[in-house]
Amino acid sequence: MKKSLIAALLAATAFSSAAWAEGMKIGVSWASFQEERWKIDEAAMVAAIEAAGNTYVSADAQSSSEKQLSDIDALIAQGVNALIINAWDKDAIGPAIEKAAAEGIPVVGYDRLIEDARTFYLTFDNKGVGKIIAEEVMKVKPDGNYAIILGDPGDPNAAFLREGMEEVIGEAVKAGTIKIVGEANSDGWKPENAQKNMEQILTANNNAVDAVLSENDGMAGGVVAALSAQGLVIPVGGQDGDLAAINRVARGTQTVSVWKDSRQLGKAAGEIASALASGTALADIEGASMFNGGANGVEMSAILLTPTAITKDTLNLAIDGGHITKEQACEGAMEGVAACQ
Repeated sequence: MKKSLIAALLAATAFSSAAWAEGMKIGVSWASFQEERWKIDEAAMVAAIEAAGNTYVSADAQSSSEKQLSDIDALIAQGVNALIINAWDKDAIGPAIEKAAAEGIPVVGYDRLIEDARTFYLTFDNKGVGKIIAEEVMKVKPDGNYAIILGDPGDPNAAFLREGMEEVIGEAVKAGTIKIVGEANSDGWKPENAQKNMEQILTANNNAVDAVLSENDGMAGGVVAALSAQGLVIPVGGQDGDLAAINRVARGTQTVSVWKDSRQLGKAAGEIASALASGTALADIEGASMFNGGANGVEMSAILLTPTAITKDTLNLAIDGGHITKEQACEGAMEGVAACQ
């Protein structure tokens, strides 16, 4: 009896090891690696995929819709069992979704909406992020001339963020206590494009700008560069929890960076894609709910994670969370930042 039990255990162990060794391939198509945060996402994603016994394969579209479609074709040809797509352009990605569906490959739309019921949408609450940016800037400057620096017009997140901002500043704009003196999209979310936009807004208004709502930290860096060139320090909001942005918060040149813990998002993507590759249905993913906030109102299975506001008063959250060291966060910090004492 004991021998047969041991044999059964050995057989089970051998089967488990073989299954682990074979694993599955999870293909990831990145829109662009220009943002600091994507590398953080990737590390957490890889760890989760490998923890499930699967293999991570990826491609970087380098800000090109055409390359992203070609990349996804190549990933499918490699035999991936699930795809995670960080879409460069929501409108151009359609053929890739059709091809994946035809091959029976489940898709996770990662941090950028792919409005298709055959994809699983995973992101942070971007409308909520926009609200936090506006709320924190309004706490410091509740009235005056505002500039809004938007992201790439082809990215649905730019619209979600703007909607969230409008929920906060809308009434003040109607009342005339806040005046929008400039609003511009920044192609590719690039800091240099944001800087040019901010320079043009400053010139058009003879530098009479009192606050800036920027839709991400990279662009906020461009905004701060434009302001600094004119000797201006005014409230600026951003998001992503970029290390440089958190340091700007400590220095007083940026009011808030909304931290979307990329480790949390990457880990969730790796786990969800692995579950989908194993046959779990979209609606059966743990924690999923229905989302239909896109332009076309398509109902999709989704998880929207909760972001965190990092201000001079909450800087400790990013430090204590291991996202940034105290030395990195507090270099050149202004007086009164408790986390830097």
